[in-house]
Amino acid sequence: MTARALLIRGLIAGVVAGVVTFLVAFVVGEPSVDAAMALEGADAAHSASRSTQRTWGLLVGTLAVAVALGGILALVAAGILGRLGRLRPGQSTALVALLGFVAFTLVPFLKYPPLPPAAGGGDTVGDRTALYFGFVLVSVLAAAAATYAALRLRESIGTYGGVLAGLAGYLVVTVVAGQLFADVRAAGDFPADILWSFRRASLVTLTTMWAVIAVVLTWLVSRLHAAQ
Repeated sequence: MTARALLIRGLIAGVVAGVVTFLVAFVVGEPSVDAAMALEGADAAHSASRSTQRTWGLLVGTLAVAVALGGILALVAAGILGRLGRLRPGQSTALVALLGFVAFTLVPFLKYPPLPPAAGGGDTVGDRTALYFGFVLVSVLAAAAATYAALRLRESIGTYGGVLAGLAGYLVVTVVAGQLFADVRAAGDFPADILWSFRRASLVTLTTMWAVIAVVLTWLVSRLHAAQ
């Protein structure tokens, strides 16, 4: 089972996830974006450029992100094959996807939830972006270190103890980092209902992308393993 074989399957999973995510984003996410943009101007949500953005632009964007993410996950899964105890290739691939979703998307989302158009000052975009990606880096590195620690500790305290120790270590690092990283409250007096709808739709869309990639890639890797 080569890295190339997994990469191809990761790209396939990314294409499938991109299409599904586009449909979810269009149905669930675009109404809240339109509502937010309408606050900027009555015709903003209905302009010709907006029509392209919410259809072909959205499709191209989700496909590009999903294919890239699928390829990266596949390469990481290939790198850890056989290093996670007795887990089969499909199981280790699913674990990589789960850890990636939590460390790269879910935890950073909870610390720095996204802001819709018309919310937040333009002069704070740079600071908000730097803080977000800085926290993402801390979360991902902490997850990698926690996984490594869990694998090492399972030899002395067992699998269950190793997993708990790794999880505890990750939580400590991210909670401390969450306290140290500055809070960003740039929504101002933006309508709470639109802000909530936008953030909820964003999380649903991101979760859909990760979930579809995880399911399709795990299935493809499992089939490849069974065929060998």
